[in-house]
Amino acid sequence: MAPVTIQNATKSFGGLTVLHGIDVEIADGEFVVLVGPSGCGKSTLLRLIAGLEDMSGGKIRIGDRDVTDLHPKDRDIALVFQSYALYPHMTVAENMGFSLRMRDVPKAEQDRKVQMAAQILDLSQLLDRYPRQLSGGQRQRVAMGRAIVRDPQVFLFDEPLSNLDAKLRVQMRAEIRELHKKLGATIVYVTHDQIEAMTMADKIVVMRGGHVEQMGTPLDLYDRPANVFVAGFIGSPAMNLLTGSIDAAGTAFVSQKGARIDFPAPVGVGTGRDVVLGLRPEDIAIAESGLDAKVRIVEPTGAELHVILDFHGETLTAVLHGRPDIREGEAIKIALPHQTLHFFDTQSGDRLVATR
Repeated sequence: MAPVTIQNATKSFGGLTVLHGIDVEIADGEFVVLVGPSGCGKSTLLRLIAGLEDMSGGKIRIGDRDVTDLHPKDRDIALVFQSYALYPHMTVAENMGFSLRMRDVPKAEQDRKVQMAAQILDLSQLLDRYPRQLSGGQRQRVAMGRAIVRDPQVFLFDEPLSNLDAKLRVQMRAEIRELHKKLGATIVYVTHDQIEAMTMADKIVVMRGGHVEQMGTPLDLYDRPANVFVAGFIGSPAMNLLTGSIDAAGTAFVSQKGARIDFPAPVGVGTGRDVVLGLRPEDIAIAESGLDAKVRIVEPTGAELHVILDFHGETLTAVLHGRPDIREGEAIKIALPHQTLHFFDTQSGDRLVATR
């Protein structure tokens, strides 16, 4: 396995620039997820690492080699696509060993590597089957096995779970994470699903419009989003974001619709300034004495309730544990813990750091 260094990577298609000077350091054995909305450039960046696209500028290093101008086959990487891309006329074993046969690897070595990968992926009983005889999850494991037998320095995953149903996605997330632990592999994984990113990554790279918005561990991004975009993208349900201002004393926030949240002490992000206030749905609680709100929609999910609230003209989403007995149209009181509030600059969208 090997580290990956991306330096000032740019990519243009004609007059359209889709990547704007990307810098990312991926440590040896690290599981890094590139995440962002459609069109943010994450798949393009993965294709640059793989060598499937030529760079318009910048460099990429894998281990101690500059691979910027190398052909994909010379980069010692393995790519797992969204499409399984299995040969229908070949068995599981033949599909997994195909790349080894193309490289004239001795038959005994081919069989050893295929058997090893099959054991890791729980495919040993399926080696004689054809793709049409497999489930979607099994086909994806075969595609991963085909990558494993190559023993690459870096594994690249391009939205590999998008074609699976919800239950299989959860199962495959765990299997890919287990695979990472067994192999100690360097993995770069692309997804638009922030739940996949949060549950699988050692480090997340959040992208938007060809730029990196923030890099860090899942909990770093969740607890300290760098800007409004990351705050709204990471977390499910999304963070509540209210536009308004801090009062002259610095002890209250008043939204544009007149909703007021008082603080026990000045929050230290400036007085009388316009801000965006962020509040995680799971930080909202029902309280005997608190702020007035009205229940608009109740969505039971099993262990918890997702509740849409009318808070003095503002809409708040709350995640309530313990399934409290509340009904649509009911007036309730809520607590908004001040220590969990986030503040962002209205103009730049950047996080504001409190000074006390």
